[in-house]
Amino acid sequence: MPLRPSQINRLKYAAALTLSSVVIGITGFMTIERFNAPDSFYMSVITVAGGGYDVLRPLSQAGRIFTSFYILYNLLVVAYLVSVITTFIFDGELQKIFKMYRTDQEIKRFSGHVIICGFGSNGRKAYQKLLHNNVRVVVIEQNEQLIKELTEGRNGADIDGDGVPGGKIFYVLGDATLDPVMEQAGIGRASAIIAALPKDSDNMSVSLSARALNPRLNIIARASLKASERKLIAAGANSVVMPDEIGGSHMADLVVRPEVIRFIDLISGLSAGKLRLEELSFQQLRRDLQGRSIRELDVRSLTGATVIALRQQSGALLVSPDADYCPAPGDVLLVLGSEAQIETFEVQYRQL
Repeated sequence: MPLRPSQINRLKYAAALTLSSVVIGITGFMTIERFNAPDSFYMSVITVAGGGYDVLRPLSQAGRIFTSFYILYNLLVVAYLVSVITTFIFDGELQKIFKMYRTDQEIKRFSGHVIICGFGSNGRKAYQKLLHNNVRVVVIEQNEQLIKELTEGRNGADIDGDGVPGGKIFYVLGDATLDPVMEQAGIGRASAIIAALPKDSDNMSVSLSARALNPRLNIIARASLKASERKLIAAGANSVVMPDEIGGSHMADLVVRPEVIRFIDLISGLSAGKLRLEELSFQQLRRDLQGRSIRELDVRSLTGATVIALRQQSGALLVSPDADYCPAPGDVLLVLGSEAQIETFEVQYRQL
């Protein structure tokens, strides 16, 4: 995790003051007292450190005047150093640095995780949905105050009120459009990235960079304008989602086909008593069940769930597939049921 700009600036100023003090001392003692470089360095260090004064030889009047002002200057340097150290210790800055370092080390061990760029309303909802499905997530967010509120004030709490606890938020504080920030989030090892930044142009930049850094990545991008959809696809996004358009269509459909929308809400978890739509690829199917027809799999009788569709390797979607159809390598079963039914289905049909 990178340090905040204010932290970096304080550290830079402290280091610069200390270095400049030593350089001034070496130059002064060599010029005025004609000390050699090692002796001048020694005199400078003991003056800066305030560790006693063992004068190598009596100083001239000019040397004493220089040393007096040099000591006064170093009092200011030491005072600033003490203030920086005090801030890091008593304001918790040092603890935050260690915490960010530990988080960074944890992220480096992640593989197959999902990166969310932007932790606004859309990013937060995606985060909760992924967390509910036991998917490991790393958030990239530039708004330090937003991250602070979520990690310190509500860490482990229900972030958006959907009944799902948030748990520990793994995050990178920075600009998601910058390659080093995405690399810090483990872009090369991630399985997918969700670009949920407010500006379409930023989401295009994220898509371009992410595709270049990880050609196999599944990229889902948010768009505000319809015109941005084609550009985002060209930039490397696999899918483009327009929340405003979806919201408007959803409200209109509640007027013309309300029961259909209520059923969809059940599947998407937007209403009580939700259903769950799960997918199972041929490769994930238990080996002893591979090669059997849908009738022989007998999902309905054994679990109560229903195979509502099947996506073939060619990309064709079979709705209510024929009972005699045998799933082949590359096919994906789409199964609908309650939470309990899907859990039973997972236990009986998915490879461990």
